[in-house]
Formats: sequence, structure tokens, C-alpha cells
Amino acid sequence: MSNHENTPLLGASEGRKPPWKDNRPYIRWPANICRLIWIFAASSNINVLLIFVPLGSIAGVLSKSPTTVFILNFLAIIPLSVLLTFVINELSTKLHQPWRGLFSVMFTNSVKIIVNVVAVQDNEIRVVQSCMLGTILSNILLVLGCCFLAGGIRSQESNFNTAVASTMSSLMVVASVSLIIPAALDAALRNSKSGSGDKIVMLSRGAAVILLILYILYLYFRLISHVNFFNEEQAEESEEVRQSGETLSPVASGIALVIVLVAITISAHFLVGIISPLVEATHISKTFIGLILLPILGNGKERATAISVAYKGKMDLGIDVAIGSSMQIALFVTPFLVIFSWIMHTTDPMTLHFQGFETIVFFMSVLVVNNLIQDGKSNYLEGAMCLGTYIIIALAFHLYPDDAGDVETVISSMFSSK
Repeated sequence: MSNHENTPLLGASEGRKPPWKDNRPYIRWPANICRLIWIFAASSNINVLLIFVPLGSIAGVLSKSPTTVFILNFLAIIPLSVLLTFVINELSTKLHQPWRGLFSVMFTNSVKIIVNVVAVQDNEIRVVQSCMLGTILSNILLVLGCCFLAGGIRSQESNFNTAVASTMSSLMVVASVSLIIPAALDAALRNSKSGSGDKIVMLSRGAAVILLILYILYLYFRLISHVNFFNEEQAEESEEVRQSGETLSPVASGIALVIVLVAITISAHFLVGIISPLVEATHISKTFIGLILLPILGNGKERATAISVAYKGKMDLGIDVAIGSSMQIALFVTPFLVIFSWIMHTTDPMTLHFQGFETIVFFMSVLVVNNLIQDGKSNYLEGAMCLGTYIIIALAFHLYPDDAGDVETVISSMFSSK
């Protein structure tokens, strides 16, 4: 009797192969496809939103209202990003260190890269810059603040590896300097007869190459030369991967990865293409869309995991996700988009010259985080500080219009002669 109880539902009797292992191709392939679809659908509850993937594409093709197209495709990318994380974890289980870490790192912000590559091609440079800044701020203030707050709820004080945290935060300072220098050069050359446009572009491209080299050195530092510094974080990440992976074969995972990336690209095309009409219809600034809305897309599962493990006392992994993801945006994704714009010869070149207000906000946020993590301890009050800072910044950018004067112009006018 017990033998019958253990018989698989899809198998007819004991000893019979399940349909996806049948020798007959006309049975095996359809059964495999149905099985994979079920595995994907059951991987997360949020996959119910996958219905918006075809709906968003249909709305985009039929040129429905900008608000409808934006919302449908925005909702479509959310479950696709969760599926992408699932597939990346599946593929990661087939690799060994350091290749597993390198593979995970390179695909962590795939959704951000795809969306912003499409935006660069559409010359939505302001949206791209705002999205880069918004992603960084949401990670180092919102996610890190939630980690500190979650850890402080369960214990009075949480400890973490100061060497790892300070290394990543120092690289964030370098990234913020790379944004300050182009803004300062633009202010210095504002009244120059030679102009500053070409010089800012040249400086940005040179700085982008240097930042990419620094990021490659960081990967070597983390995965090879100083791997012992990150042993605890990598062990915890590997445990998370093992708990969620090893369901699909390498071939099925590879095919799924391609399909998900193509679906994200299609949804991103309709999402980015409707931003300008959406701004005209709703009077929402492009800065607010890029800074607050687009950063929500992608890495949702990693952020939730970071907060969850921080609540369990594993603050090192929470900090690694929050600051590490921000550092990848600053040192890899943003410079990559500058180089991509250079290669594609876009009408409006992507540069590291952000608006002065954005640059100041970014630099001050990095300083706040550096001060909070330098002692290697965290509590709920520090988490509340991060969250409060993020809310103030979000409110400021909600009120900040796209046509506002840059900070350099305001400062220059204060010291100009009558």
C-alpha cells in the first residue's frame, strides 16, 4: 500500500517513466515544456503578474494611452526580473567558485542594464542618469536602512565585517568623486570661449574606462586575491543558491535565460518608448520616473532576501547586497552605459555630468552611509536615519522639475559681478 502512495502523479504505475523521460520524442518534448512552464510558474507567487507581459506588448503595439502602456509594461518587468533571478540561481548551481560568484555578479543588475540600454538608444539620457542615481540611493539608504531596522528589531545591536563594508564604501566615494569632477569642470568652463560640452564628454569617457578597470580589480580582489575577506558572505550566498537551485538542466536553464532576457527587452522597449508621452500627459518629471519608479524594477528578490537575513542576524550578507549592488551600478553599469553611448554614437551622448543637485545628494548620501558603518555595528536608530534620509530625498525630487536651473548656475550667479 505504501508503494502506491509514493507513485508519482504523472506516472501511470510503479516502474513507468514520467512523460518527460519517455523515449518517444512526441511525448517527451511536450511533457518537458509543460513541466518547465509549471516549474517557472510555481517558483514565486509574484509570477501571477506574468499575464501583464503579453498585455503590455499588445497595448504598446496598439498605441494605447501612455499611462496604460507604462503601467502594464512596468508590471510585466517585475515578475520577469524574479524569473531572471530564479534562472540565474539555477545556472549558478552548476558552477564553482570563482566562476559562480562572477556569473552572479555580472547578471545581478541585468534588468537595469537592459532598460537603460534601451533608454540610451532612445536618447533618454536624463532618465538613465536619474535611474542610476535612484538605484544607488534606494540600495544604500532604503535597503540598507531596512536591513538595519530589521536587525535592530530582533537584537539590540548587530555586528558586521568592517573591512568588507569599508572597502565597498570607499569605492562608492571614488564613484561619487567621478561625478563631482565633471560637474566642477562644467562650472569652471561655463564662461569659457571654447565651451565645455566636448570636454565633459571626453572626461566622462576617460573616467568611465578607469571606473571599469577599478571594478575589474575589485572582482579580482573579491573572488581571487582576498577571497578570505568575503568567505562568510559567499558561504551565505551559496546557501541561498543551493536552497533555490538545482531544478533545471543546464540546457533548459540556458534556453530559459535567453527567453526571459528577450521578454524583458521587449517590455523595456515599450516602457521606455512611452516615457516622453507619459510626462506630457501626467506632468510627472522624467527625473522622478527615473529616480523613484524605475529603480523598483529588478533585484526585488535579492533586496527581500537581504532584509530577511539581516533580521536573522546575518548583517554581513544584507550589507553586501545593499552596498555591493550600489557599487556595481556606480562602477560598472553607469560607465558601461557611457561607453555604450560612445560606441553607438547616440545623438545625446551619455556622460558622467549629472545635475549638480543630484551629484550633491549622491555624495552626501555616501558620506552618511560611511559614517554609519565605520564602527562595524548597527541598530534600529541608524536604520531609521537611512530611511528618513531617503524619504527626504524622494520628496525633494518629487518637487524638482526637469527644467530647474542647475546648482552650478545658481552658485555662479551668487558670485558674479553686478
